[in-house]
Amino acid sequence: MAERQEQAAPDAVMTRIGQVVMLHHAGDREEARRRFLNLWAEIGEDGDPLHRCTLAHYMADAQDDPADELAWDLRALTAARELTDNRLTAPEGALAARSFYPSLHLNLAADYVKLGRSEDARTHLHRARGAAGALADDSYGAGVRAAIGRLESRLGEGGAADGAWGPPRQRP
Repeated sequence: MAERQEQAAPDAVMTRIGQVVMLHHAGDREEARRRFLNLWAEIGEDGDPLHRCTLAHYMADAQDDPADELAWDLRALTAARELTDNRLTAPEGALAARSFYPSLHLNLAADYVKLGRSEDARTHLHRARGAAGALADDSYGAGVRAAIGRLESRLGEGGAADGAWGPPRQRP
């Protein structure tokens, strides 16, 4: 019974990360960065991979310097690779872990574009496209697929530009 209650209990660290994300989306980048760094110090380099992946993913978006953004996105990808056995053991957990990869690789591709490293950008863009099959057929999945298509077009790649996915669905 106690085990079931632990599983159902909300994850306090994820809640705190979400609160900082809202602060960032409200426009307070400096304070969001400060709070993300404090959380990162609490979690630690060897902390829960889901926490590290999520925090690094959002911390990257709070960066002004593209090199810093790349460093945080690389941390997120490293943590995501640890998720398969460690944190997400149920079959739906493994699927959730796989669904991180399209966005993580897309972010890395965009980072490399900002840094003028087009070959590295193409490598991660191809990985994002290859991993896109794990995305659900929902608005989030459609948004990530559309962003992959936009970056492919920007880099002169095939993919969504060749009609493979078609237009993203409209929200009801």
